[in-house]
Amino acid sequence: MKGVEARTALPSSVRTGTGPGGLTRLVVDGPDASAEVVLQGAHVTSWVPVGEDPVIWMSARSAYAPGVPLRGGVPVCFPWFGPHRVAGAPLHGFARTADWELRGAEERGGDVVLTLGLSDSEASRASAWPHRFDARLTITVGRRLVLALEVTNPGGEAITFTEAFHTYLAVADVRSATIGGLESSAYVDRLVSPDRHAPDGRPLTITGETDRIYVQPGTITVDDPAGLRVLQIGSGGAADAVVWNPWVAKSAAMGDFGDDEWIGMLCVEAGNVSAPVRLAPGESHTLTTAVEVSALV
Repeated sequence: MKGVEARTALPSSVRTGTGPGGLTRLVVDGPDASAEVVLQGAHVTSWVPVGEDPVIWMSARSAYAPGVPLRGGVPVCFPWFGPHRVAGAPLHGFARTADWELRGAEERGGDVVLTLGLSDSEASRASAWPHRFDARLTITVGRRLVLALEVTNPGGEAITFTEAFHTYLAVADVRSATIGGLESSAYVDRLVSPDRHAPDGRPLTITGETDRIYVQPGTITVDDPAGLRVLQIGSGGAADAVVWNPWVAKSAAMGDFGDDEWIGMLCVEAGNVSAPVRLAPGESHTLTTAVEVSALV
């Protein structure tokens, strides 16, 4: 199977196989959590801590096919976020549909750690971003789900990129959820204008289509009273947090999104969107996100 040649032997908690649409996937069955990762896009499609309901949301209508982005999970947006100014360039970059290689897997206590990699190729250099790079994604599956994307510039010229972990969280009912930790962050409402708004000073609730970029966020919490739990999302190396829910009309307009599926999901994304990352030759940058779940008290 393409991309599964690990540099070290796989532990007993990790196996490879063919998933829906013939896509190669890694199945993790660790002592503290299970997970699934599709090698196309290095895409986490499931994370379930022991004793918990699924924390990562996937659409029942997601297409599983070579070269087609998955709807849900944790897409890796790189080397740009959103649309590119070059016509025909893929939304959110090429990394989320590229074939990543498995570079290693190991057990560390109760965690299972996967390392995946993607480097520039003839195809990537022919895209709207013709630069040399090496990306290493570390996925830690345990009581917390931790993703770390380290991008290195091995070339002789500086590179600039934007990036994000487009994390889809599973909630019981987004209409009753409360998002905390953004009260002191300025934000851009992408549905209105590119202007920056002053901090709201209060927790965020979802009452309609939402697409906001919050600047310099801290730890974010999602209180999900219908699900009787709290999701906590931390980040590192991130200038922004994106909060997104398509609500009614946009859900109905998307072919890979069920009409009512917006009720059960919320995207809270760590990234560098408003402030691109610039790497001089030989430099590296690491973006991280960490998700954990606890009971609502």
